[in-house]
Amino acid sequence: MKTKGRVSLVLGSGGARGYAHIGVIEALEKRGYEIVSISGASMGALIGGLYACGKLDAYKEWVLGLDPLDVASLVDFSFDSSGLIKGDKVFDKIAAMIGEEQTFEDLPIKFTAVATDVVRKKEVWFQSGNLLQALRASIAIPTIFTPVKIDEMILADGGILNPLPVAPTMSDISDLTIAVNLYGDTPKPEIEISDEEKKQTNSFSRVFLDLLEKFHPKKEELTMFDILDKTFDTMQNGLTRYRLGGYPPDILIDISKDVCNTYDFHKSLEVIEQGRKAAEKQLDEKGL
Repeated sequence: MKTKGRVSLVLGSGGARGYAHIGVIEALEKRGYEIVSISGASMGALIGGLYACGKLDAYKEWVLGLDPLDVASLVDFSFDSSGLIKGDKVFDKIAAMIGEEQTFEDLPIKFTAVATDVVRKKEVWFQSGNLLQALRASIAIPTIFTPVKIDEMILADGGILNPLPVAPTMSDISDLTIAVNLYGDTPKPEIEISDEEKKQTNSFSRVFLDLLEKFHPKKEELTMFDILDKTFDTMQNGLTRYRLGGYPPDILIDISKDVCNTYDFHKSLEVIEQGRKAAEKQLDEKGL
């Protein structure tokens, strides 16, 4: 199929909402667009990195196929003060997909993973070196996943300072820069998901929150994670608007912030379809 256009793709942070990036990528490919560069923060970096090394289909198949027991086995709680979850078991799976020695230099397309150095209070762009280490740093949500230490840096979630990193793509040669914002102030579209399809979805959030409920039995009260979730969402929403003012993309695809909560990792199939639907709607409106 003839290439319709070369795209620089910017994938924003947003926890489980990041599954929507998979749907966006699939929609772009279906219409014949060639993705020639990607920049991502947090979950956007993970999805972008997996796509850049040709392993996104394997990742999608994995998250759709996990059952509750599989998911429970991946939750490795940390008993120090750096984060609630170590994340080793999850990244062992990611490492098996992409390879522990995979580097940015070997990727067929340009890719940037954005993290935050909480010591120097600045964003860090990974464009060379070990891919797995960069992805782990970019998705280290504060207080949830343990941060990554590299030299004198303590690296955490890229969304802390830059939830939608358009700037790394500004010098790339492409026809369009398309950014995917996971904090859109738009209504959540209705998506039809069959019962059989629902059985295939990841149950990470369900198992994880069941454990937490033992410490928060009163349903009517906000839990610590509810407050952290709302606080982080508020911060990222404001930062996203600020960043877009300085670096506006050619096309902005807004994913409704209400498609799921940050930790709703059991809703993978539904959120992927939300991303696909949002991308198709925006491309149709632009006549693309």
